[in-house]
Amino acid sequence: MDYLKTIVPSQLIAERGANLVVINPGSANVRIGLAQEQTPFNIPQFIAHHVHGNEKESKMKYLDQILNSQITPSQHLEREKAYDIIASSLKIPFLDEEVVNTSFPRKTVRVDGYNPKNIRDDSTFTWTNVMEKNSTLSSDVENLATEGVKDELLVQTEGVDGGDSNMDEYKFRESICGEEALKISPDEPYCLRRPIRRGHFNVSQHYPLQQVLEDLLAIWDWVLNEKLHIPQAERNMYSAILVVPETFDSREIKEMLSVILRDLRFSTAVVHQESLAAAFGNGLSTACIVNMGAQMTSVMCVEDGVALPTTGVTLPFGGEDISRCLLWIQRHHQTWPSIRTDPLGKPVDILMLNKLKETNCQIQEGEIDAVAIVHSYEEGLPAGVHKTKLTALNVPPMGLFYPQLLVPEEYPPPPRTWFHDCEDMLEDIWHMDYPKDGSYAGANNGGASMWDNYQVLPTRMTKEDNLGLAEAISKSILASGRIDLQRKLFCSILLVGGVAVTTGLVPAVEERVLHAIPSNEAIDTVEVLPLRSDPTSLSWKGGAILAMLDFGREAWIQREDWIRNGIHIESGRKYRDSFFLQAQVMCYMNL
Repeated sequence: MDYLKTIVPSQLIAERGANLVVINPGSANVRIGLAQEQTPFNIPQFIAHHVHGNEKESKMKYLDQILNSQITPSQHLEREKAYDIIASSLKIPFLDEEVVNTSFPRKTVRVDGYNPKNIRDDSTFTWTNVMEKNSTLSSDVENLATEGVKDELLVQTEGVDGGDSNMDEYKFRESICGEEALKISPDEPYCLRRPIRRGHFNVSQHYPLQQVLEDLLAIWDWVLNEKLHIPQAERNMYSAILVVPETFDSREIKEMLSVILRDLRFSTAVVHQESLAAAFGNGLSTACIVNMGAQMTSVMCVEDGVALPTTGVTLPFGGEDISRCLLWIQRHHQTWPSIRTDPLGKPVDILMLNKLKETNCQIQEGEIDAVAIVHSYEEGLPAGVHKTKLTALNVPPMGLFYPQLLVPEEYPPPPRTWFHDCEDMLEDIWHMDYPKDGSYAGANNGGASMWDNYQVLPTRMTKEDNLGLAEAISKSILASGRIDLQRKLFCSILLVGGVAVTTGLVPAVEERVLHAIPSNEAIDTVEVLPLRSDPTSLSWKGGAILAMLDFGREAWIQREDWIRNGIHIESGRKYRDSFFLQAQVMCYMNL
């Protein structure tokens, strides 16, 4: 029997699930689907816009934060040191140690599904077709045909070599969403954008908030139309559940709610916290939720269905960082083909690296090599296929425990000066003192985001730049306070997110968390709980379950209320089961 049906009665699923749309946005992907379905659509949260002008001179460009692929000498030394520490623990050669001088046994792993007779398999990405029929021209031809001049028009549109006619018949697609946007050829006139990055809106001096919200709306609207087949005219019959990661702040959540209610035109909406949804999705009321996404990792403890505010920890790395580390290791060992692979500048390359990581990387002792197919994607050329041997495949995922290995190869985002709406939608901070000049501490501290210096209550998520996963889990659970609860949480660790599928991760977490607990703590057992669903969609499924239960129905937000004036502080509507968005949204705030 389906797990969802064992928690929520089938009749309730049929009655409510058919008109409930669950939206779970992340840094790289957005998961959207009907609550009654088994799994959501998992769509890369990217959009490419056609750049008008001189088509022959325009090239694909990636509009993002100012990225930097060069690491500092000190970061490079720290990375090499971390590699050697990992090599020692895994009993493999150090970074610059010759394999012939070691007695450690070498282990070669064959790539799953590798077919030497036909290496151009599904792992090869093909360039997106950016052209579409010129519907305007087609309708004009049809109209003129009724007047008896169709043949004459067709003769006039024929060029000497037929090229002009073809150009008139087809045109560039104005916008392309999802994975198709990542596979646009570099020589096409498009600008690629990702509205969410590193757990926040991707706002910068080159990418203003209004543009971020327009792109987010376009992507979600495209999924609803093309994947779920829910046109805007019918959305007043649907309600939306927004399952938000802990990294988002209140202003960002308010903006997403406006997109859902005002722009996408859902009738009602409700907000759930991702960690709580993950717990419910696995049938738990108390657990330590470790969510490892593409660009961020968060740890949050839940007790009896309530997230504990003091236990929140975020780490600025995820699956994409492991993929880039895989590339760095291969280049260092000179196993990577002589091709131009740029995961920061060419999004199709990060797709390839992610697939290689998911197929080959695992955590276990001994040297792990594999024969793999690597692709090159160059301007104007079909995908090149290169068979190579990848080495030290158990090192990249160990960067979760040694973050110095996962150097964030990018500049931090600039201060988000647009964040002038400082009211927290869950906490009573309306009487807090803020600088009258609108400035914030650290606004000129060399590029650190304003979020890092935002003066709010101490119950906010703690961001740790140099903390490994094991230490973060230990710190989070020990912050829960009571020894009985700590013991329960250490035996109730739940790993979710795309990185959670890494082979060998569970025993590695159990072993390293146990060693990360201070010796003066009376804890001697650590256990990671088994998952009852796909870890990438567990929070989405938990959001669907929470939305179909009765206990939070009063907290649903009506579209008309939100658009007209919201529910202000005097109304008394405020949900305080948890410090952060949990079962429902806060009180509404005047916009």
